Amino acid sequence: MSQTSIALAGPTTPTKGKRPATRSFWRNVLRRLARDPLTMICFCILMLIVLAAIFAPLVAPHDPYRTSMARRLLAPGDARYWLGTDELGRDLLSRLIYGGRLSLFTGLMPVMIATVIGGALGVIAGYVGGAVNMLIMRVIDVFYAFPSVLLAVAISGVLGAGMANTILSLTLVFIPTVARVAESVSTQIRNQDFVEAARATGAANWRIVWSHVVPNVTGPILSYASSLISVAIVLASGLSFLGLGITPPEPEWGLMLNTLRQSIYVAPLNAVMPGIMIFITSMCFNLMSDGLRSAMDVKQ
Repeated sequence: MSQTSIALAGPTTPTKGKRPATRSFWRNVLRRLARDPLTMICFCILMLIVLAAIFAPLVAPHDPYRTSMARRLLAPGDARYWLGTDELGRDLLSRLIYGGRLSLFTGLMPVMIATVIGGALGVIAGYVGGAVNMLIMRVIDVFYAFPSVLLAVAISGVLGAGMANTILSLTLVFIPTVARVAESVSTQIRNQDFVEAARATGAANWRIVWSHVVPNVTGPILSYASSLISVAIVLASGLSFLGLGITPPEPEWGLMLNTLRQSIYVAPLNAVMPGIMIFITSMCFNLMSDGLRSAMDVKQ
């Protein structure tokens, strides 16, 4: 079922019954999500990762920055260092826990910013139409001339390494895709009967957009944005792996992969630990996105 059909089948209602119907729609979505075992398992795993990252100073058994060449590349299963140590003797478990902070932040923040900016641009373009739609969408189409990975690398290469530049580059990559989804749904909604009825009553355009268009666009945008989080985590880790993202000695999963890659033949288990965390986190976000999309499909 398309994103547009999800929106039009969702909380679309006339003015008088809009808010109760919207609340009922989202309650039903949450109820369907709660009955989906795979989605709930992924949610619990992500909550463990998020809570461990938030309370890292309390959870991490060692200082993630403390080095010791005497204990470098200890194998997993050590009595003191459960997941072993890295090439500088730092505790891998502690660095993975602390690394979740940066990896999750650089994965979530660009998607959140792009959702707000891209959603606003898409709603304006879809509702207003005409020359405004043409101007906004043609500018957005320029970004589609480049693959997302290449565009992120190019922007980060120009701006330089660092967390702020990583977030900015990924935000610029995701804004066009979110805007296109919002524009497509908004174009469909502006011709619906309840929008025409609101116009007939003399309601201002901003009120129509806020009261009728935005509630119906929110669902498809959230569903699509949730699928971008896993992409953002992988891209942010890839930028750090290439030296265009987070800089040493900060613990970040992609950067840890880069620093441990030379140890792949000596300590393969240690070297793949950050990659396993990236895989688990991105896969859980992907599966949760699928569960959200199915929960919002009222025909299911």
